[in-house]
Amino acid sequence: MKILVTGGLGFIGSHTVVELQNEGYEVIVVDNLSNTSLSVLDGIHNITGKVPAFEKLDLREKEKVQDFFKRHHDISGVIHFAASKAVGESVENPLLYYENNINALVYVLQELQQKPEANFIFSSSCTVYGQAETMPITENASIQTAMSPYGNTKQIGEEIITDTAKVTNINAILLRYFNPIGAHPSTEIGELPIGVPQNLVPFITQTGFGLRKELSVYGDDYPTPDGTAVRDYIHVVDLAKAHVIALQRLLNKKNTEKVETFNLGTGTGSSVLEVIHTFEKVSGKKLPYKIVGRREGDITSAYANTDKANTVLGWKAQSTLEEAMASAWKWEQKIRS
Repeated sequence: MKILVTGGLGFIGSHTVVELQNEGYEVIVVDNLSNTSLSVLDGIHNITGKVPAFEKLDLREKEKVQDFFKRHHDISGVIHFAASKAVGESVENPLLYYENNINALVYVLQELQQKPEANFIFSSSCTVYGQAETMPITENASIQTAMSPYGNTKQIGEEIITDTAKVTNINAILLRYFNPIGAHPSTEIGELPIGVPQNLVPFITQTGFGLRKELSVYGDDYPTPDGTAVRDYIHVVDLAKAHVIALQRLLNKKNTEKVETFNLGTGTGSSVLEVIHTFEKVSGKKLPYKIVGRREGDITSAYANTDKANTVLGWKAQSTLEEAMASAWKWEQKIRS
């Protein structure tokens, strides 16, 4: 079976391509290389022994999307990662996020709705919950007003998919991730941010390596045990495996609704300071950091209730925070050597 992975050379996308190829799927990757590098293909090849088919394609170019699907009419499923994903950047440049995250999604769905049958996995986010009223967050938690344009694009994306699935042959699963971190145990692929990292863990590992003078901790006055924001950090390989399981659910017609939703996390919240101390433990390095003001768009706390994914998908996160941080540190050391 041929599976299209959009944004398949990105952080989560590349790990998912590995898991798909390990399960015997034929993978075709499209990516515009805006936040990754072609060298990721080598890493995928080194792990799996196979190079996925690749096309450089910007999904905002509608005619090119149409042409792609004309040439690849035998695609059995699509896993859609291609999107911009930094909360802070989205606050500063909202139109970039609306164009990239919404237009690309619409153009892909327009092609899929012409097929007699289509299976679609959407890379969503726990940001759709905003600041949830209770922890841990279940899939039934109310969707709050988005705290950032990025979060809003995920909410709108989910609505677009749900509306489209009602009147087409598209079946979809929305995967709401919490905070993916870490790297493949082979250290052949990992998180490769271009420029200044927008996420906590690569900023930690770069600071640990000496590329950054110090880490900024955005706020220590949150109503949490140590005052810093709490998130649910999930190893990227665990997350990637969940995509394969979700896809197989659709391919095997096991879904009970046209659109299903699952939280993907560990079920445990960790504060920023806890993540820093875990890094210090696994690396043996003292991390320089300073407390600065809160960052616009950030919420206090978010961690998942994973019961639905555990029981319905039969998936559960396996790796600890220590294991994930150790893999991220090994990856950082490898790419800087």
